[in-house]
Amino acid sequence: MFTGIIEAEGTVNEIVQEGSNIDYWIESGLAQELKVDQSVAHNGVCLTVVQVSGQCYRVTAVAETLAKTTLGQWKEEDVVNLERALKAGDRLDGHFVQGHVDCIGTCTEKVKLDGSWLFRFEFPEEYAALVIEKGSICINGVSLTAFNIGRKELTVTIIPYTYNHTNFGYIEPGDAVNLEFDVLGKYLLRQASLAHNI
Repeated sequence: MFTGIIEAEGTVNEIVQEGSNIDYWIESGLAQELKVDQSVAHNGVCLTVVQVSGQCYRVTAVAETLAKTTLGQWKEEDVVNLERALKAGDRLDGHFVQGHVDCIGTCTEKVKLDGSWLFRFEFPEEYAALVIEKGSICINGVSLTAFNIGRKELTVTIIPYTYNHTNFGYIEPGDAVNLEFDVLGKYLLRQASLAHNI
């Protein structure tokens, strides 16, 4: 479980294909604090640390993860958002994030405002019921508030701190991002669906 509050950025150092899996070596100041078997969210995708070496660590993405996230598009030198799993007793500054990406979204607009940045994202219409005005959304692992909701679009505003301490500074129109919708909305939608079919 995560909160969507990014701890650090990492750089994709090496990419190795292993059958249908891909191993990623990530360089980050967090590496020396990590242990094998720990969970770390990478652009919102929960991956298990399988090896640590100096300032780098290795994670593995299986075919299912590669098919449903942007990981298959990663290149060496790409910058990714990192967050370690929530510890019991920690403050929940963002919202509950599972690290289980629902779909890939696309940036359709980026506007520099006076002191912030506005981003517009498009997502598959089948997820429309999971997005509400002023509700929580996780984009590339960052907990954000969605507004100006459409059937397949939403808008978020990024403050300077987030822009400068996550990979939002690198996102441009046309770029793909990982989207995870609020887990509470998923449970409510499931319950409503079951009740409707009774």
